[in-house]
Amino acid sequence: MLLVLALAPLLTGWVRLVKARLVGRRGPSVLQPYRDLLRLLRKEVVLARNASWLFRSVPYMMFTAIWLAAGLVPVFTTQLALAPTADLIALIALLGSARFFLALAGMDTGTSFGGIGSSREMMIAALAEPAMLMIVFSVAILVRSTSLAEIADFMISGAVGLRISLALALIALVMVAIAENARIPIDNPATHLELTMVHEAMVLEYSGRHLALVEAASMLKLLLYMALIACVFAPWGMATAGSGVSAALVGMLVFVAKLTVGGTLLALFETSIAKMRVFRVGEFLGGALLLSLLGAIFLYVSRGV
Repeated sequence: MLLVLALAPLLTGWVRLVKARLVGRRGPSVLQPYRDLLRLLRKEVVLARNASWLFRSVPYMMFTAIWLAAGLVPVFTTQLALAPTADLIALIALLGSARFFLALAGMDTGTSFGGIGSSREMMIAALAEPAMLMIVFSVAILVRSTSLAEIADFMISGAVGLRISLALALIALVMVAIAENARIPIDNPATHLELTMVHEAMVLEYSGRHLALVEAASMLKLLLYMALIACVFAPWGMATAGSGVSAALVGMLVFVAKLTVGGTLLALFETSIAKMRVFRVGEFLGGALLLSLLGAIFLYVSRGV
């Protein structure tokens, strides 16, 4: 869990640096997210006059839920301390609870932008969660388990082979990850235009350590989805049961390499596509739901279960 917490800001900094270099700018240091978090932690918290206890508590609940969810994903070995509880359904539940409480916090202060951001976030969640559940269903049909450790072991064993259904599930998961992390083309995390915001509109009223926790949770969420994609669809290099310390160290290095490749691909994708209109987000996530459903059907028919 400490590894994902330490690497999450570094991944965000890498994505920002690559995006800046691709558009011809020098860009910030990869360590800039760490400096930003430390700066926010030193700042005083300013609260709206009508903010309730929920508004003050949500950053802590959100950070804890997403950090715990990130800790459930096997990153470099399948024998982590939380491996027995690393279940895909539990992971979706933790992410959903964090999203739910953040949406409540966005509406708590009664600002118009917070309400707009919360409503858009719930619209995205209503389409993304069914697609995510269908992806889980597809993998569970194949592995006959929703345990991430068992899924990783099965994928490493090579018994899965090449399947169109898994390719469809992978594409759907990437689309859901883009939407859940408020990345382009769904949202622009660097925008300053309130009317186009989704995630940022809900956290406009936060400051100080509260904003630091929200930003850290967002960084953890990005790393979580990349780690989840690597665990389920590209578990190569991950240490398995009975492996020694050297295999675990190699697994760490391979995981860092996967994050580097994933961050580079994300930056390439975001610099080559424009942000879509909010009203077209449903079409994007509808496509993810359709792909995940087709993947589940193909796998169901091919397995004969």
